[in-house]
Amino acid sequence: MPRIVREADVSWEGNVARGAGALTAASSGAFTELPFSLPTRVGQAEGKTSPEELLAAAHGGCFTMSLTSELTKAGTPPERLDVHCTVTMDEVEGKGHLIVHSEIAVTGSVPGCDAAAFAQAAEVADAGCSFSTLIRASATVTVTASLT
Repeated sequence: MPRIVREADVSWEGNVARGAGALTAASSGAFTELPFSLPTRVGQAEGKTSPEELLAAAHGGCFTMSLTSELTKAGTPPERLDVHCTVTMDEVEGKGHLIVHSEIAVTGSVPGCDAAAFAQAAEVADAGCSFSTLIRASATVTVTASLT
């Protein structure tokens, strides 16, 4: 795989408690001006995103592509994968707020693949997912895989 470089632009106005920011995908233009703020980051989202939500989407997306690759290599490409990723940030004594866990739940419709092979593919996919590796540097990652 070639070296991959992607960029995002972030703007912020005001102080951290009452200010607000916007996130834009600079490389692709896939999203522009996604709003985020501290109150919606730690409370109700109210239609705004957060760095943690974007990390969950990125981790889930990376894992999904990794699992698809593993299943395809095994001769059982998926018809459909549904992945839910939950990222948890918590206060860690002496270190402040950190990402402490990312949990992936995947269900798949994979003709010719049994539950054991699917679980094995998910384990290998997790090991090969660059976001799982990144998150494991300071937190835990859990993957639950089941067939439909």
